Amino acid sequence: MDAVEKENEAELGGQMSFLEHLDELRRRLINSVIIVLVAFLICFYFSENIFSFLAVPVTRALAEAQRVEFTVQGLTGEEKILSLNNLKEGDKGRFVFSKNTDFSGAVVIMGTSVDSIVTKDSQGIIGLFTEEPIYTNEAIIPKGVRLPVDFNFPKSDTKGMDEKLIVTNALQPFMLYVTVSLYSAIAFSIPLLLLQVWGFIAPALYQHEKKYVTPFVLLSSISFIAGAAFGYYILFPPAVKYLLGVGTNFNLMLNASEYFDFITILMLAMGLVFQMPAISYVLARIGVINARLLVKGWKIALIVILIVAAVASPTPDALNMMLFAMPMIFLYVISIFVAWFFAKKRTENEV
Repeated sequence: MDAVEKENEAELGGQMSFLEHLDELRRRLINSVIIVLVAFLICFYFSENIFSFLAVPVTRALAEAQRVEFTVQGLTGEEKILSLNNLKEGDKGRFVFSKNTDFSGAVVIMGTSVDSIVTKDSQGIIGLFTEEPIYTNEAIIPKGVRLPVDFNFPKSDTKGMDEKLIVTNALQPFMLYVTVSLYSAIAFSIPLLLLQVWGFIAPALYQHEKKYVTPFVLLSSISFIAGAAFGYYILFPPAVKYLLGVGTNFNLMLNASEYFDFITILMLAMGLVFQMPAISYVLARIGVINARLLVKGWKIALIVILIVAAVASPTPDALNMMLFAMPMIFLYVISIFVAWFFAKKRTENEV
């Protein structure tokens, strides 16, 4: 009997006392704080780029919400709207600056227009150039200067780029960058944070169960990225479009901090929701759950999913609630297959 107990204790890596558990928890928490802090410093350096990336959906939606549709009606009926890609060398027109533009210190105010022509520069690169000087408060921009137009830039990506979120005080932009950097640091630190979590619970596992750490961390990281991407590309655009559509009778001025709290929390939440298959994998491998248990509890799971979707969905309409619930239902089905394929009865000794 003593030999069996010693063998089990050896496989478990020895029992830890309560104080040892507390010390291990403290060590893992300190490691996690250091990981997030290092990631935060890196993310803060790129905070402006992260800010621009996260702002794309709402600025595009703002432009769509405030855009006035007008059908072109010409004198002859042959007039039509051309994209920049259809312009050819020699075409002329009047260019309008859609935002304040800095030409080496000479700032051209938004709304300024200038005669322009499509031609090639001295290096043979085609572009749009001024055909007359532009007079500003600081200087005179001469004829023949390249205008800030990229013929190859996708039109769909330029919608809303001139729309801006608002801040209410001078400190808010800095705090906004700090908040965005913190959320981004947590997101990028997920794999290392999962290793810390695994390191804390590993002493309670048998030796052969500890080998599941690599697939768990890999699957969890991929699932988190997929969940965040789903929230950003699929879930958020129709939600913000609906919300802005409700406010068409108002002058839409969105607070930057509130918006970024909303979208980052949404992305983090979807990243966590997408952890279902990874968690199911680990629990199935150590024998805690199996496919039969998940199938048997599908009704309860469905009710819980619908409640979560109703509470966590950014809008109250049925479409967005279903957009929030459908991936969770799909992930639950995937979890059933994962549990079925990887299910294993937990034993003290693995042959």
